[in-house]
Amino acid sequence: MIKTGIVGGAGYTAGELVRILLGHPSAEIVWINSSSNAGNKVFDVHTDLLGDTNLEFCERMDFEAVDVIFLCMGHGRSATFMKEHTLPDHLKVIDLSNDFRLDRQNNEFVYGLPEVNRPKIKDCRYLANPGCFATSIQLALLPLAASHLLDEIHVHAITGSTGAGQAPSGTTHFSWRNGNVSVYRAFGHQHLNEMNETMKELMPGFNEAFNFIPVRGNFSRGILASVYLNCPIGETEAIDLFGKFYSTHPFVTISTKPVDVKQVVNTNKCLLHVKKYGSKLHVVSVIDNLTKGASGQAVQNMNLMFGLDEQEGLRLKPVAF
Repeated sequence: MIKTGIVGGAGYTAGELVRILLGHPSAEIVWINSSSNAGNKVFDVHTDLLGDTNLEFCERMDFEAVDVIFLCMGHGRSATFMKEHTLPDHLKVIDLSNDFRLDRQNNEFVYGLPEVNRPKIKDCRYLANPGCFATSIQLALLPLAASHLLDEIHVHAITGSTGAGQAPSGTTHFSWRNGNVSVYRAFGHQHLNEMNETMKELMPGFNEAFNFIPVRGNFSRGILASVYLNCPIGETEAIDLFGKFYSTHPFVTISTKPVDVKQVVNTNKCLLHVKKYGSKLHVVSVIDNLTKGASGQAVQNMNLMFGLDEQEGLRLKPVAF
């Protein structure tokens, strides 16, 4: 049984992580840290867990009592945490922030995208979980990058409000978000750097533009990424390329029909639809931003790091209606 601890337990990704780990047959949650909620029941914050657990948030973190910790704090805080704490040699770390996703050649954290880094993940101690947009978009591009078929990349991707985190803001307020759609951080989103780094690892010398327009959606969960680029191969060849690339990766499926967000909400799945329009190859990718885009992928990585079946604890039913 894998003993787990969660640092920063009050946010959306932590709540999703608790939900998944409570149903994991080979994992046990030993403690959930939250300084601001210490002594309170976990279900007082994550109210969907009422009746599922009587765990309480704690302030003290017993690193000797666990095999792995998940860092679910805000961006910038994980790097500080690693500097301020001396961790026992046996302890593995899975970080869900963006603190260790870049500069991978000079970084002791392995970038945790299983569909490209599975062998490294199996042998690592410290892991940087990918970003949610980065996961959905990279899964639409990996087969092309691995075959050196990338050209200038164009992406429009829309995400649910949980992607902005639990702390309220003007653009997550119900009266603003409901019935509304908006563009933000056009051409400058923070996930661009980690995506570019992966593309250049698979296709050295790739220097084409990576155009990314993120969109705020008026729904809670999910990402739909619409990706297109010039591509010299035909549609049948492209579908075959994607099918072969992902044939050993259980959470990615190539669909013959158009895909939508409701097919993946509450699951660790990524569905891809590949279509050719003239010289343009169009790939649509859908994931749940909190599951495959964050906590589900973190558990998938934990499974790999501890030699378990990659799908253990992650055979989850989508919420299609």
